[in-house]
Amino acid sequence: MRLTNKQMKPTVRIKRIKGKEYWYEDTPYYDPETKQIRHTSRYLGKNIDGKPVKVRTELAHGSITSVPTTAYTHGPYLPLQAIIRELHLDEYLSSLANERETKAILALSMNRVVRPMAMHLIASWYDETSLSLTTPDLPLSSQQVSELLADLGSSGVPDAFMTALLRDIGTDSTLIYDITSLSSYSRLLPLLEYGYNRDGLDLPQINFSLIVDVQRAIPVMYELYPGSIVDVVTLKNTVHRLQAHGIRNATLVLDRGFFSQGNLDELLREEVSFVIPASLTLKQVKELLTEVQRDLDSPQYLQVFQEDPIFVKPITLRVHDHPVAGFCYYDLKREQTERNLFYIRLHDLKENLESRQIPRWRRPEEVFRERAGAMANYFSWHVDDNRFRIEIRKNAVSQRVNRMGKQIILTQSALDWQECLMVYRERDAVEKAFRMMKQDLQVLPLNAKKETTMKGFLFVTFIGLILRMQLVKRMKETGLLKDYTVDGLLLELAKIKKIKLANGETIVTELSKKQRTILEKMGLCA
Repeated sequence: MRLTNKQMKPTVRIKRIKGKEYWYEDTPYYDPETKQIRHTSRYLGKNIDGKPVKVRTELAHGSITSVPTTAYTHGPYLPLQAIIRELHLDEYLSSLANERETKAILALSMNRVVRPMAMHLIASWYDETSLSLTTPDLPLSSQQVSELLADLGSSGVPDAFMTALLRDIGTDSTLIYDITSLSSYSRLLPLLEYGYNRDGLDLPQINFSLIVDVQRAIPVMYELYPGSIVDVVTLKNTVHRLQAHGIRNATLVLDRGFFSQGNLDELLREEVSFVIPASLTLKQVKELLTEVQRDLDSPQYLQVFQEDPIFVKPITLRVHDHPVAGFCYYDLKREQTERNLFYIRLHDLKENLESRQIPRWRRPEEVFRERAGAMANYFSWHVDDNRFRIEIRKNAVSQRVNRMGKQIILTQSALDWQECLMVYRERDAVEKAFRMMKQDLQVLPLNAKKETTMKGFLFVTFIGLILRMQLVKRMKETGLLKDYTVDGLLLELAKIKKIKLANGETIVTELSKKQRTILEKMGLCA
């Protein structure tokens, strides 16, 4: 006799998960498609004194004898605290500073990852986190933070910290990224100089380069340079500093702004390992790209990179009779994206130019150049009834479109085509992560009155970047990066709260299925 679904009675059982016990109701049912008995499971609550108890339900109905007083954000700090312990960052700091200073530095660094904000708001943020339950009353007022950063910047703590990190994790190979410029209204600081400003601001700046351990994929050191770096001579000093630490394998990963005849000559003469994208400023590069394009899409050059098709052709560029090896990449997916963005911009700019009147007191040539900007070469124009009449220059557009999706990267290293492309694209990811942590209306452009304060802030940001990049690595290893961005994962974990009861006890809110999956994959307990 076959039981119907109505005849199948549910049973309750206890599951033990991460050392804690939970009650579940198990209900069998008949699946007519597979003709098999299946089961559904319903969560009943934690096992407390032999009974299922749902924290939220008990709190809502007041059956817990002690009422809640405060809720603290708890979840986002679980993976960051695990990383701090794993990399011994707290131990390095505690050997260089007292306990309260160490806790404060780590709190500031975690803030840079989870919720970057102005330093005068840090104390309010900290009071709402579960960190304040274990270490209350940290020196995090606006004045105290300013003093802490100034003390850090004037001390040997950053250098000693980086030396210990390099030594203990056994760094062997490094990538040196010229990351970003930091603009400041504090024009009198000696470190600040005027130069090409990546933030597009008419302000002096300092540059920040990051040294990343290849194997662990985390930052291990940073360097500050005054002004805008215009050549590679300054970066060579960083290579020499790494050599003093016993690190022989260092590769400069540079952006297009470094590409020049003089820089290539310097890199080749000094035999410095480098990866750099070629720009069309050199005649040799234009000629090489024209030649390579003839058969670049031939099946013999077809490869797969991160599950997408890409054409890769080895090339050689001659610089003053010295051959420089590299690869020409043709990315079909990137080409389509670039085409779409370019054509939309072309269309919108044409409409904008034609829709606005020309001020009668200004020369049309000046107005056109001002409004068209870098896109001016793609248009021809004449004036009719005090407005521009625009024609798109087909040949200029065709030349631009034909180059889309194509990129030449030169290298003097042992990297193959895949490693070369990967380390260059990782540079963009590192810079993006750093910019996310530095962008703050109250913090940047920096308004520090002392150079030491600025240096202290960069050290805190450096530790924050270690945490973020190590979190990304763990998300890759556990497969979480397929489902979440870093910010998405932290937002999901932010729903996990610690609740303080009137009797002084603390409890953690119930975990959702998503939260439980994240913590289990990362080997964490709430």
